[in-house]
Amino acid sequence: MASHDRRLNTYADIISGLPRATTELRSRSIYASFIKPVVDVVLTLMLALPAAIIVGIFALLIMRDGHNPFYRQSRIGKDGRAFRMWKLRSMVPNADAVLEGYLAKNPEARREWDFTQKLKNDPRITPIGKLIRKTSIDELPQLMNVLCGEMSLVGPRPMMLDQRMLYPGVAYYAMRPGVTGFWQTSSRNESSFAERATFDASYFNAMSLGTDLRVLTKTVGVVFAGTGY
Repeated sequence: MASHDRRLNTYADIISGLPRATTELRSRSIYASFIKPVVDVVLTLMLALPAAIIVGIFALLIMRDGHNPFYRQSRIGKDGRAFRMWKLRSMVPNADAVLEGYLAKNPEARREWDFTQKLKNDPRITPIGKLIRKTSIDELPQLMNVLCGEMSLVGPRPMMLDQRMLYPGVAYYAMRPGVTGFWQTSSRNESSFAERATFDASYFNAMSLGTDLRVLTKTVGVVFAGTGY
């Protein structure tokens, strides 16, 4: 936690040293603080009905194994505050134990996990889970987090609590995590976990209504391309 506090202080130091009188920083601050939350709520409400139908259908398919089709996981939010993020369950119920056992027996998988915090051949993923992850349908319940003000439609990829020590940047803590973002619409499967900090800093610097609309439009193409895993 001490390291996390240092990162927050570093971010505060950086912000305090920026030329706040500049038009760019002022307009970005106004957008992030006032316009972006309104846009998030309006667009989320527009998406609510079709998203609810899709989530309902897949929830019924997922719960055929007798377990809850939804789960909530603690993630790091704006200013380092933890929140509980909603997802459709794409993994077996005892996922943590399965992962640890698999990594212990597979050194190559351990190296892949340490580098990307993801596995291309993840033994935890169920058959229906592969489909909803590939199409990002598992992320749709996060619209609830957007309505609650914990997330934004566009922002950094939500980081797990135990990943904070692996994250080398500071921009993440200045923004609400996003359902989609620069990382999700890029070569995400080839990038390391640490490289997310570059995506986050780039988004922080480019944050605007135009940027968010472009990312949301690009996300549609990524979903249909099925690049997730």
